[in-house]
Amino acid sequence: MASKLENNSLQLGTMPVFLTSIATILGAILFLRFGYAVANISLFGTILLVIVANLVTVPTALAVSEIATNQKVEGGGLYHIISRSFGLNIGAAIGIALYLSQAISIAFYVVAFTEAFSPYMDQWAELTGYRIVDMRAIGIPTVILVCALMLYKGADIGIKLLYFVIVLLTISLVMFFAGSTDYQGTYSGLTDTIANSDDFFKVFAICFPAFTGIAAGIGLSGDLKDPKVAIPRGTIIATVVGGFVYVAVAYKLYISASPDELGSNMLVMEKIALWGPIIPIGLAASTLSSALGSIIIAPRTLQAIGNDRIFPSDKLNDWLSKGTKNKNEPINGTLITSVIALIFVSIGSINFVAEIITMFFMVTYGAICLISFLEHFAADPSYRPTFRSRWYLSLLGAVLSVWLMFKINTIYAIAAIAIMLIIYFSVTFLSPEKTQMAKVFQGVIFQVSRRLQIFLQKSDTGDEDDHWRPSVVCVTSHSFERSAAFDVLRWISHKYGFGTFIHLIEGYLSKKTNKEAKDALNRLITMADNSKSNVYLDTLISPSSTSAIAQVIQLPGISGKDNNMLMFEFSRTQTEDLEQIVENYS
Repeated sequence: MASKLENNSLQLGTMPVFLTSIATILGAILFLRFGYAVANISLFGTILLVIVANLVTVPTALAVSEIATNQKVEGGGLYHIISRSFGLNIGAAIGIALYLSQAISIAFYVVAFTEAFSPYMDQWAELTGYRIVDMRAIGIPTVILVCALMLYKGADIGIKLLYFVIVLLTISLVMFFAGSTDYQGTYSGLTDTIANSDDFFKVFAICFPAFTGIAAGIGLSGDLKDPKVAIPRGTIIATVVGGFVYVAVAYKLYISASPDELGSNMLVMEKIALWGPIIPIGLAASTLSSALGSIIIAPRTLQAIGNDRIFPSDKLNDWLSKGTKNKNEPINGTLITSVIALIFVSIGSINFVAEIITMFFMVTYGAICLISFLEHFAADPSYRPTFRSRWYLSLLGAVLSVWLMFKINTIYAIAAIAIMLIIYFSVTFLSPEKTQMAKVFQGVIFQVSRRLQIFLQKSDTGDEDDHWRPSVVCVTSHSFERSAAFDVLRWISHKYGFGTFIHLIEGYLSKKTNKEAKDALNRLITMADNSKSNVYLDTLISPSSTSAIAQVIQLPGISGKDNNMLMFEFSRTQTEDLEQIVENYS
């Protein structure tokens, strides 16, 4: 599988990760919706928006950097990290949602791209005699052109264009900050907004896609020479630089235009800039670049999902995972992505598309932060990243992501979660082999179990007369010949009691008896699964029944307290077993 995901020309370093991320961060929202944000929630509210958004994206960037320095991040970017940490069934649910957000992002950027031409529609009508009323007349051909470019040239063209776009973005921002107007904002108006303004969370939903650029850089993981170095450096630098630029732009907008003008003129930055036309040019370049970036990344996520055989049809998995011979470019993934992008471009509403993207990205970022937090809690010795985040930052990012989803739009949040649950149960039902518990969850359960047992031991007062529970241990070498003892133990431990069933292998510890013990334990687990029991199972290698019982009664029970009952089993037709029990008991 890995061979399919790895590009044969891994040459990209930190700079493409940074450029892809920063070009997406400083894109459509910066040029088209940040004036709207200042107008509706004030300068103070906009700075708070940047802070809250970074409280999600910065912990996510740190968590991604941590995970990327612990494991080999192959093709698929965020999907690869999630699926290898949570397991394929949970990874599939979140991964498909991530793919949809990436595919829909193309539509978001293309719709924003068309807005760059809106100020020049009158001039176009005068020159050609044809007036473009519906901007989808520009958007739909743009999607087709961008997708055709990806199919023909591949990711190389997108990376090369990034350098040109960054130059244009830099010139646009320099021109914007160098410009001025007659309007002067005052410090007393830091909380001024327009009448009938939108609330903070609606504005947040529309503006949050601006901060999702970190996913763009990580999506190049399969094309990087050294992902463990490139992803942390590029992602963190882009996140920090983007945050500072947004705060600076918000302040410049506040001191240069009134709230009414900021709310009514989407391209108000054009009026403020030293040379106005550079703003639409920068907008067109950045949105087109972001669209190219998304169409580079989204098909690779879908290709990785196909390589993991997530879908029930082998033909579909093979078709999605298909790539070109030389560079493994995801041809069919690009075609599917193009269709999704065309559907959402046809909708034409940038705000609607932004809210949909926000929901799926929130889920993805919350999952990444949760992985980091659980890894810290599980304390797995094999988890040794060279870059470490802090557990409380990861927990903050995870909790905040879920909370913001429901504050933004409860219906959309429930719908997003419902879609992922449907995907999860579908994968679990159709592909049972993909339902193994991920190591991170095993580690968490281990830590919880360990701490609970220590807590119970420390809290044991010895006064159990009123709250006595049976904690039974049974030792037998006839586990597979006679099931009566196991059935009784299963009944005792159904709800109120605890049961430990130990299969005895008489002899001394050796390779042979150790293998015999492992095989017996697997048979016991299968037997327990078929009977849906709550009995704890184990095997014991000991020279005799007497020594086995002496060992077992000294072991703590699975409840964290000592066993208080010993169960013997024997056959009515084989009295020597009963005689041995009486001898041991006496």
